[in-house]
Amino acid sequence: MFQTIDYVMVMVSKMETSVKFYRDALGLKLQFESPGWSQFETGSTTLALHLAGAPGAKAPEKPAAGTLQLGFNVEDIERATLTLKERGVHFTREPTLQAQEGIKLAVFVDPDGMPISIAQTLRK
Repeated sequence: MFQTIDYVMVMVSKMETSVKFYRDALGLKLQFESPGWSQFETGSTTLALHLAGAPGAKAPEKPAAGTLQLGFNVEDIERATLTLKERGVHFTREPTLQAQEGIKLAVFVDPDGMPISIAQTLRK
């Protein structure tokens, strides 16, 4: 019945700030922007921003059940991390080897404190 995820919706507290982050810092292609809803093209899945209430004070150490975290694949995690830091992105986890998963993983947060991971698949 369900085969692909067409879009992911992220609730944001300030549309203009979040659009700037996802467009300028992450380099995603903006499809359209409005005060209550904006969309980015991310391959076969659309990332939608929806205006919501105030953000939480701090991203939790361990995510609560029923929440989600965005994740992107990158070819060179060290270069991606450096580029994002130059654009003002705050990392909560530097690139770290995850040997059992065959990846290097880093985590940063969006303007509302939502964790976003980037991963590089390691060659065997």
